[in-house]
Amino acid sequence: MTGSFLSRWKINSWEIKLLEQPDEHYSLVGGNLVVTNPDRSKHTGRYVCVAQNIYGIIISKEAIVKFGYLNPFSTEEREAVQVREGQGVVLLCVPPDHNADDVTFRWILNEAPNFLHPDKRRFVSQTTGNLYISKVEPSDFGNYSCYMSSLAVSKSVISPFIPLIPLTEHFVWCLSSCLKKTIPYGLGCECGQYVWVGTITMAGALLHLFNVQIEDEGYYECEALNSKGKDWHKAYLYVEAAPEWAAHINDTEKDIGSELTLSCVANARPEPYIRWLKNGYSYGKGELKFSSLTFEDSGMYQCIAENRHGSIYANAELRVIACPPTFENNPVRRRLLGARNGRVVIECKPKAAPRAKITWSKGTTMLTNSSRIRVWDDGSLEIFNATKADEGMYTCFAENDRGKGNSTGTLSITGVRTVLMSTSDSYRSLSKT
Repeated sequence: MTGSFLSRWKINSWEIKLLEQPDEHYSLVGGNLVVTNPDRSKHTGRYVCVAQNIYGIIISKEAIVKFGYLNPFSTEEREAVQVREGQGVVLLCVPPDHNADDVTFRWILNEAPNFLHPDKRRFVSQTTGNLYISKVEPSDFGNYSCYMSSLAVSKSVISPFIPLIPLTEHFVWCLSSCLKKTIPYGLGCECGQYVWVGTITMAGALLHLFNVQIEDEGYYECEALNSKGKDWHKAYLYVEAAPEWAAHINDTEKDIGSELTLSCVANARPEPYIRWLKNGYSYGKGELKFSSLTFEDSGMYQCIAENRHGSIYANAELRVIACPPTFENNPVRRRLLGARNGRVVIECKPKAAPRAKITWSKGTTMLTNSSRIRVWDDGSLEIFNATKADEGMYTCFAENDRGKGNSTGTLSITGVRTVLMSTSDSYRSLSKT
């Protein structure tokens, strides 16, 4: 939005009336809303800035204010986990209630700060917090605690110990597998020797995909082998993404009565929902089609693409115009030079809304289409096989329901069969080809 404008703020669709009802918590600094000593009961919600000028209204993308918290783990004692050596095991984190988007999970073995380092056997899901051990070894014996932290709320909490007790047996038949995801995406497979089958082949209990892209979506298969045999497990990896614009709206100026289609295209997984705002108010979904534009269609339009991962906004002004024909900025060339037996084109491009009806005259004689003279749809006059008799003054007449206008140029014919242009005198000649 260009030019001077007024802005105001809303929370949960209610306007914050700073001038009428001063508030000790709210203040405006350069158009930005500042919340001092925020209170969860008053200031939690969705904020938008509404900007308005003579052309219309647009609203900002929503800013969601949430109050973060991270509760402590339950103090209930955790049961010991017993598992045979060589088998896989999952230690459940069971995170407490929290409202923080940046939580991270780590595990402590026996005592802090002895943090467990994920490797080919051990994997920590940053989605659930669970610890996956693909093949238990005697060295895994000990007490494990889930460590959960958030920089946003400047807090860390630790779960009660979970004893892990590996059991030794002479023979182990182990052909089970598990698959779990995290970010970066990780797939875990238990037991024996491991082979991942798919678009890539590699060995190891964990397959890590960094910087996941849409093309990584598909089936992944883990194959586990030992001296007793082999088994496999297949899982499908779904990749989702927030919307990104493939094509969006731009500022547009259209004649009154003309047709117009406004559309936006966004790439996203899952498929984005497209909706529209006009001057800050809901105005439809999908594609906007205008069969005959009116002045009331002018305004600020916003296209919004959204799915569960986010939303994006595109803003544009639609200006519907109407004016009588004018040649002020683009008159007919004053002097034109044509070649004998050649082809001459004289352009007529007035500004007019709605589009003007174009007619031509030579001197006082109105011209009509013939074998040698044609008026094209764009208003241009074309003369074929030009002769000396075609010399003279040519006038373009433009008319619409708003008024009339005209512009005149003089054509001279020479025997030179070349194109001559003069920036000072605006000469133009088109030779026959």
